[in-house]
Amino acid sequence: MRLSQRLLAAFFTLAGVMHFVKPGYYRAIVPPQSPVPPKEAVEISGVAEFAGGLAVIDERTRPLARWWLIGLLAAIFPANVYMALKPEEIKGLDLERVKPWMLWARLPLQGLMMIWVWRATRD
Repeated sequence: MRLSQRLLAAFFTLAGVMHFVKPGYYRAIVPPQSPVPPKEAVEISGVAEFAGGLAVIDERTRPLARWWLIGLLAAIFPANVYMALKPEEIKGLDLERVKPWMLWARLPLQGLMMIWVWRATRD
């Protein structure tokens, strides 16, 4: 397994676990127009990130992990847009520490994350 694959697996597995360790943070960024209630959205996305991270580990499931994680990044993109547009509505977000430009800077990172997933899951 290449270093980029190990890092990708660790990143998404840890991110998935964090949905259950600090669920309040993730619930706060679920957009109000989400068709899925925040609690369930956080649980679903947490399991999806954890499973995607584990799928990167085995070369047999890595191709599935590629599409799974790219789809997941696309699915959670509205939460990042919501944070950038309405940071004052995010409960617990310290706007003294997290500047609005940082939230906007996160948006193109989703695309970079997709490229990372694509490249790291190719053999």
